[in-house]
Amino acid sequence: MEVGSTRRWLGLAALALSMLALGFDMTILNVALTTLSEDLHAGTSELQWIVDSYLLVFGALLLPAGLLGDRFGRKWLLLAGLGIFGAASLAGAFADGTGGVIAARAFMGVGAAIVTPLSMSMLPAIFPPEERTRAVAVWSAATALGLPLGPLLGGWLLQHFRWGSIFLVNVPVVVVGGVAIALLLPESRDPAAPRVDLAGALLSMAGIVALVYGVIEAPSRGWSDPVVLGSFVLSVLLITGFVGWERRAAEPMLNLALLRDARFVSATVAAVAANLMLGGVLFVLPQYLQAVQGADVFGTGLRLTPMLLGLIAGAVATDRIAARAGHKPIIVTGLLVLAAGFGWGALSGAGDGYAATVPWLVVIGIGTGLTMIPAMDAVLAALPADQAGRGSGLVQTLRQTGATLGVAGLGSLLSAIYRDRVPTAGLPAGAADAARDSIGGAVAVAGRLHDGGLLASARDAYAHGMDAVLAACGAAALAVAVLLWLFQPGRAREDATPAADGRESTHEHVVP
Repeated sequence: MEVGSTRRWLGLAALALSMLALGFDMTILNVALTTLSEDLHAGTSELQWIVDSYLLVFGALLLPAGLLGDRFGRKWLLLAGLGIFGAASLAGAFADGTGGVIAARAFMGVGAAIVTPLSMSMLPAIFPPEERTRAVAVWSAATALGLPLGPLLGGWLLQHFRWGSIFLVNVPVVVVGGVAIALLLPESRDPAAPRVDLAGALLSMAGIVALVYGVIEAPSRGWSDPVVLGSFVLSVLLITGFVGWERRAAEPMLNLALLRDARFVSATVAAVAANLMLGGVLFVLPQYLQAVQGADVFGTGLRLTPMLLGLIAGAVATDRIAARAGHKPIIVTGLLVLAAGFGWGALSGAGDGYAATVPWLVVIGIGTGLTMIPAMDAVLAALPADQAGRGSGLVQTLRQTGATLGVAGLGSLLSAIYRDRVPTAGLPAGAADAARDSIGGAVAVAGRLHDGGLLASARDAYAHGMDAVLAACGAAALAVAVLLWLFQPGRAREDATPAADGRESTHEHVVP
């Protein structure tokens, strides 16, 4: 069914509003952990599970959610996901203990896992190829906009309302977005989609949970800890079992032919790499802006906006030149710009002011826009229309796992360098542990002891750790750029878009 121009752009706005809520929910909680610790008497372990329960469920359900959307209808399952996310947010806002908040966060992860791949898979159903790049840019920018909005909104809410407001704010956004989606967007499904493969779904979910759990635990336990290593080994076994099962299944939930499509694999590698690097940078930057440069929570969100503006500039440039240049040169250029931005940022010092930080934030934002948006557009172009949900679920699973790996791996690198450089000799045992644990702890100890030398040394140690993280990201961006330049199909093969499994995409069913 042809969707009118005005109607499909309004529908995209509804999808973007929904993704905006998911975007700021990913960061809004970070500014509330201290408040939750005080008001709910939550210990470190409970705070960790408030964060991690969402990530575990979210990562596990992305792939099955895409298949369910293909089979039963993407629009109404998307609405169900929004409903679950909104109801869980409401429950979390009025929870009276940490157990209730952890349960609410887990169900929010269920809703987000349904919404994320299905909102992406709706784009090729309502936009023709010549408009899809712009639609992907809007969809991606909405999620990115939510990341700096989280600390801004969270800081303002906690200044004026109780802690539950950080969850309650999701409800009106979800309601407005859901009503607009119900009224504006058509239903789409694949009547030939395979039945839900319970064994395959369980294997994939268990494998992702084991992987994400290991990644989450690694920074605190250590990468060689038996629990962490056991999680990784179990994950490899389960995912290997999943792939083997899918090869033999009469109706596999994942079309493995996608993994032999060079267009799909190359674009996915670029999207995952960009997400991994962005996740790591958004973990280290707020602490640098707060603890080293002295910004408050609200000011930190404001200071991240140059990166967002750069991303929007990259998105606009992609929209203007993608039709003429194709995906490959834009993605490779984006990765090279990212490498330059990370390299520039790696020269930062503890004494640099914010004016010295703004230029490389902008460059990183431009590189992210030039990389991620054409990569996601190329993924959608490579997917058969009748497999949009399953393919989107696979891509989003890899992207979110990549972001989690980025936070854990790059965070571990930062922590190792910081601990080696921060001086704690002569401090009381408790104060020394707090100073070594984090830059925030060192700032608190230095303030309590009026120790200016400790504060300066801790800030210098953190800046060195952040420089190492940015240098690693720059090297990774350069390596991926070279790989894609060598192996990603060029324009001639992009223009030929046969379905990955050899069928024409004639099974897609769209209803009003």
